[in-house]
Amino acid sequence: MQLLKSSADVYLEEADELLSKGEVVQASEKYYKAAEEAIKILASLEGDILSEVMRKNWDTETVIKAVFKLSSTFGKWVLDSWGSAVALITVNLDISQIKKYREDIVKLVQLADERLNRKIIERS
Repeated sequence: MQLLKSSADVYLEEADELLSKGEVVQASEKYYKAAEEAIKILASLEGDILSEVMRKNWDTETVIKAVFKLSSTFGKWVLDSWGSAVALITVNLDISQIKKYREDIVKLVQLADERLNRKIIERS
């Protein structure tokens, strides 16, 4: 079965391409979006978080609540990865720092991909 490429994967690929060109601001923004999409994917697979989103839609508060709930499910590293994403869009970082934070984003995207594809396989 072909695994799906998620929106988080697309943002991650775009960020990597931008970073390879030295476009650090745009790359940082795309890494942040990759993390945000990964959080949304993971949250959509968790029923209690999804019901809140259905009532309120995605806003900053809902994303942050999702991060905290997901970190209690998957571990503190989820919160740390989100912190890396926030740092990428709020602090002027050099390429070596961005590459370091990128690893946290990759881990988050990989978890989202794994969980999403597992869910798809279970349903088929």
